Amino acid sequence: MRFIKAMEGDIPLIQDLAKRSWETAYAEILSPEQIGYMLENMYSHNEILAQMQNPDYHYYLIFDEISNSFDGFIGYEHGYQEYTTKLHRIYLVPESKGKGVGKAAVNFLKEKVAEGNDRRIVLNVNKSNTAKNFYESQGFTVYKEVVLDIGNGFVMDDYEMEFYFTNI
Repeated sequence: MRFIKAMEGDIPLIQDLAKRSWETAYAEILSPEQIGYMLENMYSHNEILAQMQNPDYHYYLIFDEISNSFDGFIGYEHGYQEYTTKLHRIYLVPESKGKGVGKAAVNFLKEKVAEGNDRRIVLNVNKSNTAKNFYESQGFTVYKEVVLDIGNGFVMDDYEMEFYFTNI
């Protein structure tokens, strides 16, 4: 498994991976209308490009060398808050689940964060998403519950989770 720094030319691939992931991950949680709205707004070419142009925001594609295909991607931002990196996105295509890809992605992120000044990772996870259990198994804990208005009559009903580095 390799983590490949994503570039502007990879935006269509990121959009495709997000769509494939969301169609299964959120099918039982969000309405098709909200999924479409969020994908259109959060994964527009201009939105992803703006994030890529931020020197603190990083996208990495997750490449499976065995199947010679992309399993997903991760997007995170150093310095989101003081000494804090925000994991904005980690999405895996359905066929990659259960292969240790998520754990490898979180470990990759922890290594990247440990290289810099941040000492904490935060993320949001939908309250109905079973990914919460995965994050807890990786050392994250819930520190807050939030309901965020994202426009068009939609909200994100999330847990905010955090991971603290204790040995840095």
